[in-house]
Amino acid sequence: MTRLLLLTTLIYSLFLTSGQNPTEAADKPTLVIYTYDGFAAEWGPAPKVKAEFEKTCDCVLDFVATDTSIGILRKIQLEGKNTKADIALGLDTNLIDVANKTGLFAPHGATFSNSALPIEWKEKTFLPFDYGHFAFVYNTEKLKNPPNSFEQLAETGEDFKIVIQDPRSSTPGLGLLLWVKELYGDKAVEMWKKLSPKILTITKGWSESYKLFLKGEADMVLSYTTSPAYHLIAEEDERFKASIFDQGHYLQVEVAAMLKSSKQPKLARRFMQFVVSDRFQSIIPTTNWMFPATNPHPPLPSQFETLAQPNRTLLTDSAVVEKNRKNWISEWQTAVTR
Repeated sequence: MTRLLLLTTLIYSLFLTSGQNPTEAADKPTLVIYTYDGFAAEWGPAPKVKAEFEKTCDCVLDFVATDTSIGILRKIQLEGKNTKADIALGLDTNLIDVANKTGLFAPHGATFSNSALPIEWKEKTFLPFDYGHFAFVYNTEKLKNPPNSFEQLAETGEDFKIVIQDPRSSTPGLGLLLWVKELYGDKAVEMWKKLSPKILTITKGWSESYKLFLKGEADMVLSYTTSPAYHLIAEEDERFKASIFDQGHYLQVEVAAMLKSSKQPKLARRFMQFVVSDRFQSIIPTTNWMFPATNPHPPLPSQFETLAQPNRTLLTDSAVVEKNRKNWISEWQTAVTR
């Protein structure tokens, strides 16, 4: 009984420290958001998004993290209509068709204007919240003349190594697969065979790859053209750059969607509109290190203006991706197996 009393006192004191009465918290509706681990991390957008939205909603945001973006959809597919999620946040354009076919998502109902996307957006169920182009990032102190095409990458010396992600579990990994397929079509397998000796390892997700790169294990890592912004702003480090390929770069647009089975549909729709508000969009650049989907106020940090930009944007229709994804991944597996 003494332990129970002490535990109750401790819990109550923690709520008081946070300025929230436990009885009041229990009375507030909870909006459950499935997202990926990077978004939910203490250094990611989630803490600031939670603080901003809870100021006005008289509710509680509960972020549930999966280890990858693709993991969000897989979790919802497994749970079906019984999913606890009200919102899925972190899918991308390549997953829209398969997500739509689940029949689990509802139209967002939000007004999306002032778009900053490099493409036209007409989708009514999936709402964009940021975007970026995939690119290979390198350290300028270690690599003076980076390859600027897949051909040049394949022709680098024997000791040259890259780190990439698995397309079965990672949206950047899938993005790279589609990038190569978009450029080389039926000859994509040949290109992968040429690139295979350059691959140090294939990780499940982006963070594992980037950590290996920062440790100096590889010469380049598959990431985004926006990744150097983190080093510029958070570390004041100018060493890291994204190599711009003359052939163009594949685009990723990350999206949010609400579930038809949401127990808080009004609150979910309110959050969806919040996603494209200045308050949400201004959080994205310096926490998720991507371009916001709209032109936020205040504007982007000046360091983003220094980032190298692709001269051509590549993107495959999501229906085409879903129709061919399994076969293309099978081709990729065969080509990179050593």
